[in-house]
Amino acid sequence: MDNEINYKSNPLHGVSLKTMLTELVEHYGFEILHAYLYINCFKTNASIASSLKFLNKTDWARESVENFYLYQFKSLPRASAEQFLLPPRDRVIPEGQVPGKPAELSLEDAEKLRAKREQKAKGFRAGHGRSTATQRARSPAPRRKTAYADKPREAAVKAPSTSVWDNAETRASGSSVWRDADPWGTRKE
Repeated sequence: MDNEINYKSNPLHGVSLKTMLTELVEHYGFEILHAYLYINCFKTNASIASSLKFLNKTDWARESVENFYLYQFKSLPRASAEQFLLPPRDRVIPEGQVPGKPAELSLEDAEKLRAKREQKAKGFRAGHGRSTATQRARSPAPRRKTAYADKPREAAVKAPSTSVWDNAETRASGSSVWRDADPWGTRKE
């Protein structure tokens, strides 16, 4: 068996970005693409030419569109964790998997997906990067009450200051003590 990787099993093999984008726009339209991908080139001044210009310059956006093409338009099953780390064009699709019919998408479904993502992100942010279950598992145990916990803290007795800096009369009078006490020479006369 040879060690050659068969990229021809990938539906993106031999498909240009322009062809892919044209197929997506003809089937879904710019409005659905923007609703699912959140890429501004599909909302503002939406055209094939302007979208191509942006996608050719921006790797993350191009990879997002390629993922959408593979898993929504071609209806392939999700890639393995190892393959998912690779860019979409470098992934190898297993031999038995063939592209299916495009998924039926609507703006209502996009809103539901957006709300679900926001809820997940809110929980993620509240847990400082952890899911809420992980956060509960890692939270410290409640503190035990000790004999010292019930006693009120006594206010610290503050000794009167004898510093030259705290003496308002010395500062106001402009005495030599004040000038001598300014070791950095920052006081302006």
